[in-house]
Amino acid sequence: MRAFREAVEAGDMDAVEALLAEDVVFSSPVVFKPYPGKAITAAILHAVSQVFEDFRYKRELAGADGRDHALVFRARVDDRELTGCDFLHVNEEGLIDEFTVMVRPLSGAQALATAMGARFDRILEDARARSAGTGVSP
Repeated sequence: MRAFREAVEAGDMDAVEALLAEDVVFSSPVVFKPYPGKAITAAILHAVSQVFEDFRYKRELAGADGRDHALVFRARVDDRELTGCDFLHVNEEGLIDEFTVMVRPLSGAQALATAMGARFDRILEDARARSAGTGVSP
């Protein structure tokens, strides 16, 4: 999904958010329960864009029907290198309605979980502000 990849690589998180369906479901690599909805997904993606360092996509794979995409990436969280994959599914309108992330190795996933966990109260506040239409919380 070229538009998503270009937005992420440009650091344009507003453009990333615009590509999310209202009913998107985000599945985290470090949390069992998926997160339903555009507001929480956007808040998580905004936060992870600040956690990942040296983020770069290395490869993109697409399903035959054009609705399934896998984007392989490399990044760093603190001193831990990690490799991951964003699995995206787009709906009939071309918006992302399923977003699943997987990362390896375990030490990288643990560093990601720690960094995101430290921000999670702020992520929830951001999601509430987005849901209420008041914009991003400080």
